[in-house]
Amino acid sequence: MGNKKDGSQVGDEGGPGVVVLVIVLGALAAGVLVTGLVRAGRRESAAERARLAGEAALAARRSMDTVWAMDDRQFEDHVAALCRRDGCSSVQRVGGAGDLGADVTATLPDGRRLVIQCKRYAPHRSVGSRDIQLFNGTARLEHHADVPLFVASCVFTKPARTFAAKHRLTLIDVDLLGFWNNGTPLTSFLDLDIARSGTNRRLGPAG
Repeated sequence: MGNKKDGSQVGDEGGPGVVVLVIVLGALAAGVLVTGLVRAGRRESAAERARLAGEAALAARRSMDTVWAMDDRQFEDHVAALCRRDGCSSVQRVGGAGDLGADVTATLPDGRRLVIQCKRYAPHRSVGSRDIQLFNGTARLEHHADVPLFVASCVFTKPARTFAAKHRLTLIDVDLLGFWNNGTPLTSFLDLDIARSGTNRRLGPAG
């Protein structure tokens, strides 16, 4: 500290202003550091979510190997078992000659009547709009479905998805079926945008 000629003291050069400046700069630096850490954390979190989603999709696809090894009746029984697992009641496998497009019927947990047609096709095949149109013609009129559901072990063509969306039919394709196999509840699929879900790309022949 120094003395003025009148005897009063003066502070060190800069005084309180320097202290305030140092505090402000420190706060700014801390803010930049925190922001950087938050952004890095978000990137890591997004990468982790993407990794987990990829692993789930791979596991779902692998679970389809068992389905493709089934015959038609076993596949219908499998779909019926998944319905029971997810809380449906009055589940019946009714597929066979004269079934008019209904392979499994059930009552959803919320009381709606569920009518399912099943197609166990090889992975390189697809279900076209004609199959969906035929099912649409019987699901509600003949079987009184509140929720018509078409389950396939392959993809649906784009025209099939477009028709299903227009007539409020639910589709579960090879990808969604893999997730259903792995524990995703049936109710998660009932409100999907059918016209947009799925890639419509056929898988290669099993080998």
